[in-house]
Amino acid sequence: MMNLLINVDHVGTLRNAREESFPDPVRAAARCEQAGADGIVFHLREDRRHIRERDVHLLNQTVEGKLDFELSTDEEVVSICCDVAPDLATLVPERREEVTTEGGLDVVSDPDRLKNAIAQLYDAGVEQVSLFVDPVQEQIEAAAQTKANCVELHTGDYADAPTEEARMQEIERLAHAASVAHEAGLRVHAGHGLDYNNVPLFRERVPHVAEVSIGFAVMARAMLVGMDPAVRDMRATVKGY
Repeated sequence: MMNLLINVDHVGTLRNAREESFPDPVRAAARCEQAGADGIVFHLREDRRHIRERDVHLLNQTVEGKLDFELSTDEEVVSICCDVAPDLATLVPERREEVTTEGGLDVVSDPDRLKNAIAQLYDAGVEQVSLFVDPVQEQIEAAAQTKANCVELHTGDYADAPTEEARMQEIERLAHAASVAHEAGLRVHAGHGLDYNNVPLFRERVPHVAEVSIGFAVMARAMLVGMDPAVRDMRATVKGY
């Protein structure tokens, strides 16, 4: 059964839009866990557009479930992650002008930079290090060579598929990628664009997925119905209750 990790970045985005002290991503994370989330995800970007260092340290102190620290290979951010030593560090691509993460890492083209960051994270006591990759066999095989022990499959193309035919093609790509990762000895995670409508097919058709990271869909729903029911409904969807 897949675990559900909730991304609280968008709470920080709303707070920072007005340069206020609220809403607080740390308090939001606590509400998510109280409502049944198995853990919390955040992305400390180089430009600090949503999560700030204060949030990082408080989340590390207060989150009771699994804590997933998403980061680029920027030296300063890697150093902060090493200081925190979360349960999971997920290396992701990052461009300052992007609205959200756009696709997976190109592990094939630049493995050495990733290997260096991964080694630092392990040395600091981070037990799980994941690479965010597209569902492409070559990228997954390259990820295994970096000594990462997890991959997070990018589900954005599946979530954004314009037709039913395209959606089924993407789910088959994800299923194959998950099997490749599993056979390579990697723990399989997934995320990006997953929501209340597309999770059921993903859950049924993609094997070996230990956990999913979902943020925007839950926070958007929470604005209308409240955090507790939004998280409970997503938990039920992910678990297949």
